[in-house]
Amino acid sequence: MQIRSILVTGGAGFIGSALIRYLIEHTDHKIVNYDKLTYAGNLLSLIPIENNPRYHFIQGDINDAQKVQCALQQHNISLVIHLAAETHVDRSISGPKTFIDTNIMGTFVLLEQCRRYRDSLDNKMAKLFRFHHVSTDEVFGDLGEEGLFEEQTPYAPSSPYSASKAAADHLVRAWHRTYGLPVVLSNCSNNYGAYQYPEKLIPVTILNALQGKPIPIYGNGQQIRDWLNVDDHAAALCKVAFEGKTGESYNIGGWNEKTNLEVVRAICHQLNQIVETKPVGIEDFNALITFVDDRLGHDSRYAIDANKIANTLGWKPQESFETGLNKTILWYVNNMDWCQQVSQLAFEQRPAQHRQN
Repeated sequence: MQIRSILVTGGAGFIGSALIRYLIEHTDHKIVNYDKLTYAGNLLSLIPIENNPRYHFIQGDINDAQKVQCALQQHNISLVIHLAAETHVDRSISGPKTFIDTNIMGTFVLLEQCRRYRDSLDNKMAKLFRFHHVSTDEVFGDLGEEGLFEEQTPYAPSSPYSASKAAADHLVRAWHRTYGLPVVLSNCSNNYGAYQYPEKLIPVTILNALQGKPIPIYGNGQQIRDWLNVDDHAAALCKVAFEGKTGESYNIGGWNEKTNLEVVRAICHQLNQIVETKPVGIEDFNALITFVDDRLGHDSRYAIDANKIANTLGWKPQESFETGLNKTILWYVNNMDWCQQVSQLAFEQRPAQHRQN
């Protein structure tokens, strides 16, 4: 395989950092991490590879056209894997503008700079260049009790977050069709694993349980998600980026449909076995489960049909939900310092008026 210089946007985020660690460990490519370092992006997740000579970090906003162009040119980028995004649904409901600015406008700026950059390349390098846009299954909206999201499923986003990602997907396809920009797309299911920002369901459950705090569950907890281990996702992203057919999209899922309540109870069950000294007054972590008002516009079920990527690119997840969850729980139990540092960094980055307990 030809050695590439790869620009990963959002490489300090949860999925981006997992992808970079995977690329450094399993390939010989040069990796440029381009990240704004917002509350959910931090370099602590990249400490294991930060001194590798094939890794380089640039702190920058994808809306900064000049900085994006400089990164592309200075590092002779031949592949862009675009993960930079605002991703938390709750935050998109309370403050949608940031999601529009980053997920839609940021993707537009990035596409335009990639188009301009590719047009400046000689014929050989121009043919090598490609753009991989990483998206979510939430763009498809809500599933009934049966069926799976396929690549041809019509878009029906429910939240400002998913709407912004759907818009970005459409922009990428338009830049391919109109301008000939060589692109591939992927839409993934719910990711979990080590180094996930502590506001998502699985780390929230683990950390709240260990601290003896209530474990919140929206509504009745019967919302169904397909769970994908982040390291499996990183491997799939490489398959799509390097081997995917130009102009095609690929759904990436773990074949692990679970209700939110099932996930939380599975975590509590494992913690009951792992943790010898529980918080004062807690004999069973299940007692901390607390049902709260449901999220606005909460989709009831997501489920991915990942047959296309399996049949055409030969990728299948290696982790079952049970093995992946066990590894994830053990990682958090043994890395509480990381969680505290990340939470403190996020607190320091918030505007003063939002720093309320």
